[in-house]
Amino acid sequence: MTEEINTQEMGEKIVKVLKTIYDPEIPVDIYELGLIYDVMVNTDYDVKILMTLTTPNCPVAESLPREVEERVKSLDTVKDCEVEITFDPPWTQDLMSEEARLELGLL
Repeated sequence: MTEEINTQEMGEKIVKVLKTIYDPEIPVDIYELGLIYDVMVNTDYDVKILMTLTTPNCPVAESLPREVEERVKSLDTVKDCEVEITFDPPWTQDLMSEEARLELGLL
């Protein structure tokens, strides 16, 4: 009998972790900034995250995806994590949550 994966619960745990990672230039976490486009979990507990950066030449273009992978992999239930960076669609301030805009004084 295979164990049923509660993807919603796992997704919530992953989002909690993502909310602890901040863009070094903006005092808002990467999730609220809208940098996370998609989080996929398969039955092997492998996680794939599709994310973007605020700009293609972002100073943390190398380290941020690695940090996301490491933090997500630190969850007990996650076997592996792969982060894919995309600039399609490009990030804009419209992708930020209301909370992030409020934090940055954009509302």
